[in-house]
Amino acid sequence: MAQIQQKGGKGGRSEPKKYDTRVDFTPMVDMMLLLLTFFMFVTTLSKPQIMDIAMPSDAEVSEDMAPKVRESRAITLLLGEEDKVYYYLGKIDESSYSDYTTIKETTYSTRTSNEGLRAILLERNMEAVNKMRDLKLERLERGDQMPVEEFNERSNEIKGDIDALTVVIKPLQASNYRNLVDALDEMQICSVGKYAIVDPTEGDLFLVENYRTRGAFGEANLAPQTP
Repeated sequence: MAQIQQKGGKGGRSEPKKYDTRVDFTPMVDMMLLLLTFFMFVTTLSKPQIMDIAMPSDAEVSEDMAPKVRESRAITLLLGEEDKVYYYLGKIDESSYSDYTTIKETTYSTRTSNEGLRAILLERNMEAVNKMRDLKLERLERGDQMPVEEFNERSNEIKGDIDALTVVIKPLQASNYRNLVDALDEMQICSVGKYAIVDPTEGDLFLVENYRTRGAFGEANLAPQTP
């Protein structure tokens, strides 16, 4: 703030007033520090949250190069409309198209421990989940004695085991981006290390429509050929 001091003349003589001005910048410095802190905080909040996703390559992969996956340990998720998730286990064959109960329906709900996508994944991946829990407890007990490299290596071994769950995520046209993000979150929560995002096949679309119509679609249309 600017402060003005008036100096009067001597002996009652009328003299021109002299003004001594001094600008106090202390309040301005405080304000600048507050603004700087505020903008630094806002900038941190506005940074986008990025998730690294390794998408399948378009190049042809030979049988020897393909990862070894047990059919009984595979589950396919079809992300549908209105936060619905259709899923089926293992591999689809010709007989699957005539039975609309081949696929099941669930949601992303976590209101109880025995419903929703998370409950399904945890149940089918319980061995890996328990091993990851033990590994995290061991890391907590050892503290700094367990390097990050060791933890990551052992974590990858657990999630990449041949008996661990493999998930194929197929977003349908009616799904949205948030559905995909929610599905990927469940992969981390349920200790699923082997998953891929691919486009739905003609057979997948047939199964979903047949399920929606409770078998009427399958009776009126020819089933696609299985590869």
